[in-house]
Amino acid sequence: MNDYKVFVTCKHTKDRLNEYCLDDISIDDNKDLNCTITVDTKKRFQKILGFGGAITESSAYVLSKIDEEEKKKILDLYFNEEYGIGYNFARIHINSCDFSLENYSFVEENDKSLSSFSLDRYAKYVLPLLKEVINEKKSELNILASPWSPPSYMKTNNEMNNGGKLKNEYKQLWAEYYVKYIEKMQEKEFNIWGVTVQNEPAAKQIWDSCLYSAEEERDFVKYYLGPTFERNKLLDKKIIIWDHNRDLVYNRAKTVLEDKEANKYVWGTGIHWYVSEEFENTSKVHEEFPDKHIIFTEGCQEGGVHIGSWEPGERYGRNIIGDLNNYVEAWIDWNIVLDETGGPNHVGNLCDAPIIVDTQKKEVIYNSSFYYIAHFSKFIKKNSLRLLTKVTNDKKIYALSCIDYKEDVCIILMNENEEDRNVTLKIDNEIIDLKLKANSIYTLCK
Repeated sequence: MNDYKVFVTCKHTKDRLNEYCLDDISIDDNKDLNCTITVDTKKRFQKILGFGGAITESSAYVLSKIDEEEKKKILDLYFNEEYGIGYNFARIHINSCDFSLENYSFVEENDKSLSSFSLDRYAKYVLPLLKEVINEKKSELNILASPWSPPSYMKTNNEMNNGGKLKNEYKQLWAEYYVKYIEKMQEKEFNIWGVTVQNEPAAKQIWDSCLYSAEEERDFVKYYLGPTFERNKLLDKKIIIWDHNRDLVYNRAKTVLEDKEANKYVWGTGIHWYVSEEFENTSKVHEEFPDKHIIFTEGCQEGGVHIGSWEPGERYGRNIIGDLNNYVEAWIDWNIVLDETGGPNHVGNLCDAPIIVDTQKKEVIYNSSFYYIAHFSKFIKKNSLRLLTKVTNDKKIYALSCIDYKEDVCIILMNENEEDRNVTLKIDNEIIDLKLKANSIYTLCK
């Protein structure tokens, strides 16, 4: 096992992805070895597709306010496979979202033919940044597009905010809107990997939102979105349902996927983290619908910025490990960058981001969440397989392991305890005792 490199991030030291050799964290004293972490390389599960974050109008706007060199450094850190943490997913919003500068859609009011459809609003902030990201990457960027709300005239409440539902008479036009969007993006050389049906369809929010019951989402996919994609030869674009919290994911997915006609159009299910950490719910979905995929599509630390706080990083680590150990295949964070207020946000729903740009002081701040995400996204190679990993006797020690096509194993170990922990790591027949520092995360890889 001495050929493993070790990367460490720790609250109580200056370690931020610092590299060590395995001997540096191994121990000879076998006292206090109450926790055992077991990795079985023969028991393999889902393929890991990758990691990413959201390029919202707010993120793009903030990055437009700093100099080109600093912006390039941030994009390198996120998306460059060699120098950065290797994001290969980006989530973007169809029409406006709360992290836009205002409400807007891509058509003029009451346009019943979509003849006025235009991406001009995108051209100011979102598309230039997206183009820079694509140019930065050596490999393909998977772009996931999500609507927060249809145009106001298509909705029962006649506004983009505060929930409301899609009017029956506009269901077909709204399905065609996705097609128009994908085609217009393709004209600008942006290939859309997939779409979600609706961001957070069970939440009436004060920002851009639209409500669907499970049955309404099923029927929209079954009778409108799926057939419209089929007619326009877009079935290579992934259709993802739910795109909301994991607490209700089983019942929402079951309602759609047990319908054979809806099922055939759905690639998979998306989840958020805002209500619970019931990670086992995605395993229930997988066990009932093993041919469908599950990805994490959004999560962030709420309540403005949390500069210097360690808890957001640990929340990310705990959730990524919990999700991937329960059949989640990709993990997409929310805003890649926000300003010092946790915005801009056109309704004041301020949040944290892994990277904060203080536009007043012209400073870039890397939060604990950035480093915790990096321990996964930088080292788990695309299309690696998740391995069976078990932790015994410590509820605040978490572990995840994956194996790539070269048969190289990558292991992430996280200690959320406020004290150091001595643990035994077993990889098949190999055994080593390690010291995990308090409030730390480790990645072991070759």
